[in-house]
Order: sequence, then structure tokens, then C-alpha cells
Amino acid sequence: MSKERQTAIWLTLYLALISVLPPRLEGAEPSALRKIRAAFTSLSGSQAPPWIAREAGIFKKHGLDVELVLLPGGVQGLNALIAGEVLFLQITGSTTVSAAVGGADAMIIATTVGTLVWTLFARPEIERAEQLRGKAVGVTRFGTVTDTAARLALRHLGLVPEKDVALLQIGGVETIVPAMQGGRVQAGMLSYPSITAAKKLGYRILFDVASLGIPYASTGVTARAKLIRDDPDLVRRYLAAQVEAIARMKRDKSYAIAVMGKYLRTNDPELLSEAYEVFAQKYLMSVPLPTVEAIQPVLEELAIRNPKAKEQDPRKFFDDSFVRQLEASHFIENLYR
Repeated sequence: MSKERQTAIWLTLYLALISVLPPRLEGAEPSALRKIRAAFTSLSGSQAPPWIAREAGIFKKHGLDVELVLLPGGVQGLNALIAGEVLFLQITGSTTVSAAVGGADAMIIATTVGTLVWTLFARPEIERAEQLRGKAVGVTRFGTVTDTAARLALRHLGLVPEKDVALLQIGGVETIVPAMQGGRVQAGMLSYPSITAAKKLGYRILFDVASLGIPYASTGVTARAKLIRDDPDLVRRYLAAQVEAIARMKRDKSYAIAVMGKYLRTNDPELLSEAYEVFAQKYLMSVPLPTVEAIQPVLEELAIRNPKAKEQDPRKFFDDSFVRQLEASHFIENLYR
């Protein structure tokens, strides 16, 4: 029997067992949980699946005791992953692919948001894109999805990034609006819930990148190829918990909003509701399958700044086998029955 066939049979049996396990008593701790660390890299609704998996006990259901940590940006997250400080990383596809092109051991194993859900906002006095000339747009870090989205937005507006408009690294997504308020930058790339906050301040939408509808590995899960080879069972369990958490988010708005409020550090009902509707209902993928179509534009954008990305095979940068197994076993389908 082939190794692939053995893996498929094992996964089917495991998922069948998980589906019939009785719910745990509140406060009860399962024995022999595998303790691991995982990280998320932004305070954005797009990064909510691991929050739900931890708070709802879904990780524990799959035999994992996961310590979740916030790392201030994708570059720091990848450094921690490569150093073995964390085993899984909630991060943008562009940052993962950029590191992998440079030789880092980083592999996308799931894409949870498959398009760019980012909007270019400007301070109220900037009414037209032309008024951005000579001014600055805030992004989190160079090489991240905010950097990519900013460059796409500016080019669509007829502006040349770093020539007509400066790009300034601000740090976390949650710090971009304050940087705009303080005049450090005149515009910034925002996602939810920061978009809601910007609207309340009267800031103007200059370009909605999501309106392009382009396939793009915006947010997902990254791990080292070494971990995939050495401990595929751990990868299966972690991803099974994530897709179950996505289903819980989509089915249970009140619970999802409560958890998002905790991690986003806000109790603003309008802000949380809008973030929920955009991500949980509209953009979070029930089947978080990484694809060639979503990786190719990442490489094309990266190639503008890094010639090594040209002619690269997108298949080198992701492993879709785990999500495909979860789909083929009907595990994901059964979560929505």
C-alpha cells in the first residue's frame, strides 16, 4: 500500500473519531495534549481563526494545547518560525513567498483569505489621488501585504510608488490610523476593523483594492517544510482545528464577535460587526486551499523588486495536500451540516 493511501486512510479514521467524540465538560482538561506555540502577525479580523480555535477549545479537541502569541509584523513572525520559536504562523502569502524566494524554509499550508481586503484611506483634506504627490502612505512593513496593496492602489491611481508617493513603515496595522491622525503620514493602507475607525474620523477612501477581485494569497497559515516532512500528523491536527474554527465563526456570530473583541481590544459593536461581516461571512474561505492562481500574482508583484521571483514555479511555495485531505474526507463539508 502506498504511503499516500495509508495517509488518506489514517486521516479518514481520525476525522471520523473526532466527529463523534462527546463534548468535554466545562473546565475539564484532556490528557496528553501536545503543547506548541503558534503566532499571528496582525490585529485584524482576517487573523481570527486561531483565536476562535483557542478560545472555543477546538485546538484541545484536536489534541493540541496551543499558546498563541502576537508578533509585530510578518518579518518578525517569519524570523520566529525559522528559529523554531513558533511552529505555525498566521501571515500573509506575500511575506512567506518573499522569504522562501530568498531561501528561507517557509511553506504556505492554507490560504484563509484569497484576495486583497485592503483600502487606501487619506486624511480629509486630500480629496483626490493627485494630491498625494509628494506625500507619504503608511504601510506596516516593506514586503508585507500592506506594502503590496499600497503599490497596487497607487499604480491604479496613476502614481508611481516611491517616486510620486513615499511609502513609510509604521508597524502594526492598528498604528496606521493614529499615524495619520498625528500627521506622520497623509494616507494609509487599512483593513477591518481599522477601516471602520477611519470612516468615523471622516477619512476618505481613495482606492478599494478588494474591488479588483484578484486572486491573491492574502492571509493564511505558514509552516516550515521540515515540520511538514517530520511531523505531518501535527500539521493535520492544526489545520483541522483551523477549518473547524472558521466554520464556528461563520455559524456563531455572537461568539465570534466576543472573541474578536477580546483580541482586537475593543467593545465597539459597529466596528466588530463590520469586521465580522467582511471577514467571517464574505472573505474567510471555508476550504482554505492554497492555489497556483493565488500565488502567481504574489510572485509577479515580488518580481518588480526582486528578480529572483521571475519565472519561479508557484507550486514550490505551497503544500495543499492537508487541506485537500480534509476536503476529500468530507470533514469540512460535515462542519456545515
